[in-house]
Amino acid sequence: METDFVNWLLARIPADPRLEVPPGDDAAVLRPPAGRRTVVTVDMLMEGTDFILGPDCTPRAVGHKALAVNLSDLAAMAARPEAAVVAVSLPRRGGDAIGRGLLEGIEALASEYGVTLAGGDTNAWDGRLVISITAIGSVAPGAAWRRDGARPGDLLVATGAFGGSLLGRHLAVMPRCREALAIAARHRVHAALDVSDGLTLDVSRMMDASGTAAVLDAARIPIHPDAVRMSRRPDDGRTPLDHALADGEDFELVMAMPAEAAHAAVAGSRDMPHATPLSIIGEVTAGQGLFLRQPDGSQAPLAARGYLHDFDS
Repeated sequence: METDFVNWLLARIPADPRLEVPPGDDAAVLRPPAGRRTVVTVDMLMEGTDFILGPDCTPRAVGHKALAVNLSDLAAMAARPEAAVVAVSLPRRGGDAIGRGLLEGIEALASEYGVTLAGGDTNAWDGRLVISITAIGSVAPGAAWRRDGARPGDLLVATGAFGGSLLGRHLAVMPRCREALAIAARHRVHAALDVSDGLTLDVSRMMDASGTAAVLDAARIPIHPDAVRMSRRPDDGRTPLDHALADGEDFELVMAMPAEAAHAAVAGSRDMPHATPLSIIGEVTAGQGLFLRQPDGSQAPLAARGYLHDFDS
């Protein structure tokens, strides 16, 4: 029953000084950190579109990802995670066990990143699992990263590696919150976003927002071993670079930075949280569009590829 589940859930949420009114009332009341701006993001995951529950995708894994993708959005704004609100539609059959598994995954990640669970809503229906999380962060006034500030001459710096995420990393998302805060404290960033739908698609979005173009260096794109593994499947027919450019679900950061700051950030990446590698993958230029540069210096237009939700007009 919903009452039993909600009572169990509320008993697990620890007290937190950021909550003036804790979960369990009609709404929570947050105490915003003094002198900081509030950053809000929301993401919804639906079974059948974003995941399929089964032996390789447990409710706990779904709970982890549902929070992680929101924290990744906060990282893209250089915001410190603060709180989260969870709404879930549970299937009537097995809903209690699914809900408990979701919370286990959410709790573990929330604890790791200092996020307080501020409340939410629980429903049951005859459909598949749907979970939506709203995450709340904070940032100093005027310090939020945006995607519309890239300038010609900036270098594009990326965390981690790309491609092949569907071999399992699409569930085990590790948001780059600590990395973003470390970079923001040390270096100037003109624009940033997280790569959720595909490297080329998301970089093109940054360029469109900024009114600029970008040249990506084929030899400098960090390719994840999973991209190599996927390319070796008999029925794949794509190169590791193809996977890195378009697969999506990497949840790495791409930042447009002044050249001096970019080189300094990459040189100091050994001191990053978890020693997350940074790579210069290209540059911002005047004009429009996206281009791929080969090691011999030749370049050609590059299509913006990735995942887009499809629905009729």
